[in-house]
Amino acid sequence: MTIKLNDVAEVAGVSPTTVSRVINNRGYISEKTKQKVESAMKELSYYPNDVARSLYKKRTYLVGLIIPDISNPFYGELSLAIEGICSDMGYRVILCNSLGQPEKEEAYSVMLIRNQVDGIIVCSYNRDVETYKKSNLPIVAIDHYLAETIPVVGSDNYEGGKMAVQHLIERGCKSIIHINGPAELETPTQLRRKAYEDLIKKPITYVVKSPFDEEEIIQTIKKIFNEHPETDGIFASDDLMAASCLQIAEEMNIEVPKQLKIVGYDGTSTVNKLLPQLTTIKQPIEDIASTAVSQMMELIKHPDKELHRETFLLPQIIINKTT
Repeated sequence: MTIKLNDVAEVAGVSPTTVSRVINNRGYISEKTKQKVESAMKELSYYPNDVARSLYKKRTYLVGLIIPDISNPFYGELSLAIEGICSDMGYRVILCNSLGQPEKEEAYSVMLIRNQVDGIIVCSYNRDVETYKKSNLPIVAIDHYLAETIPVVGSDNYEGGKMAVQHLIERGCKSIIHINGPAELETPTQLRRKAYEDLIKKPITYVVKSPFDEEEIIQTIKKIFNEHPETDGIFASDDLMAASCLQIAEEMNIEVPKQLKIVGYDGTSTVNKLLPQLTTIKQPIEDIASTAVSQMMELIKHPDKELHRETFLLPQIIINKTT
């Protein structure tokens, strides 16, 4: 049998209107009456209809989070941080794993709009998703440019790249190579490459066309060692690439850090536990999550408010045994 609001009112000895006011926290209600209603709800295992409440409050208290790959430690920890912050604010998160596929991301974005989410946070590599450009929803991007009107939050990628390269130079590296994603991806992460190329006289950047393709990463690293055996420093644009560098170096009997020094980027706690020896640029994941949620909530409350186009937070270098 379905328990209805009238059943709660009968058990609590109050009117259905009073039960509704308790549920929606509307108007003055004595603590005694509130306790009676809550006790009746618990006794009857009654759960308010969220759809009906959202119609009344004109909010669903749902937000969407679109990421390219939940198995990537950076996106996993970022998602966890965002979900925790939203939960503390009374919001639930619908997590969408696009796997870097534009058509899948388009479908997810449409689904989120149909579910009337209050806002969306996007960590996407797919700029051509039309939904983002046409939607009036509050949208905040993390480390990616989606549209001129969508604010972007991330770490200061140029400063992080600069820290990595300067550290390798200070450690005596003479032949430093950089590994990054496709240059055509219009993301702030390209500033890591810019910092490298600004600091190195004859820069050599190897491009991984599919940054989440482990086999392509491994083949690219092998190609580096075969084409440039003089390489004594590698700045990888994320920690998973750096981990693969360590793996291949071991297979090829290249001593780290004696013959080769490696710096990664992200600095997640997951990678730190698995590879405590890795020197890396640590992104302020909690601060990125907090800033992105804060900006989204600001847009939910004030849809016409103009926020800063870009908000970049300072990373830090974590020096370990690979350098």
